[in-house]
Amino acid sequence: MSFDFTGKTAVVTGAAGGIGRAVCLSLARAGARVVAVDLSAQAGEQTAASVRDAGGEAIFVAGDVARPDDHAAYVAAATQAWGGIDIFMNNAGWQGDIKPVIDYPVEVFDKVMAINVRGVFLGLQNVLPVMIAQGSGAVVNTASLGSYIGTRNLAPYSASKHAVMGLTKSAALEVARKGVRINAICPGPVDTEMLRDIEAGQSPQDAEALRAKRAASIPDGRYAEAEEVADLMLYLVSDHARHITGQGIHVNGGAYAI
Repeated sequence: MSFDFTGKTAVVTGAAGGIGRAVCLSLARAGARVVAVDLSAQAGEQTAASVRDAGGEAIFVAGDVARPDDHAAYVAAATQAWGGIDIFMNNAGWQGDIKPVIDYPVEVFDKVMAINVRGVFLGLQNVLPVMIAQGSGAVVNTASLGSYIGTRNLAPYSASKHAVMGLTKSAALEVARKGVRINAICPGPVDTEMLRDIEAGQSPQDAEALRAKRAASIPDGRYAEAEEVADLMLYLVSDHARHITGQGIHVNGGAYAI
């Protein structure tokens, strides 16, 4: 299956690395013009430069997804540069600390919610009016396997990703007859810097053992690659998925089947 997004404009939050960078590059290879958004200016600029080096069109906009004005800024940049927003990868997220609930710092809980829930909400609130005015558009929110199951010592992250699914379903119903689709991806473990940060919370020996244990628990025996998750994201914003909305689609090697 191939994708052709020639002439389409895509906005990707959390574009500096991992899934975000992978989907920026995949979109560009399929012909989309990319607006890469991230709090990290250096890494975000690197993503945009990688797209341009590969022959694509990209601009970078620095932004903190917890701040309403920063969402307005990337929407303005996209519409001024290319006239609209056809694809929105509402992807920015943060795992927070790895601690049991009883020890979890309230300020870190608030930051997880600000990025993972408030950020997704504000992204929808700012991008959807553009898509509704166009009468077309497709959104993918980055949720998680943690949207459906609990994870020890990551309760705020899991709670935030449950919330992302609630936002996805409700917003999808609101715009279903306005030419706009909204879905979520629900990855299990993905071989990204975020997951390595979680594992690095252990000692080097324990981190290696944790990775081996987690990989062994996945039915196909391995973590996902970021590019595999990006493939699903492209499918969901393509015309191949034109009758799919309000769904959380799993990409986890069968982990949710057991």
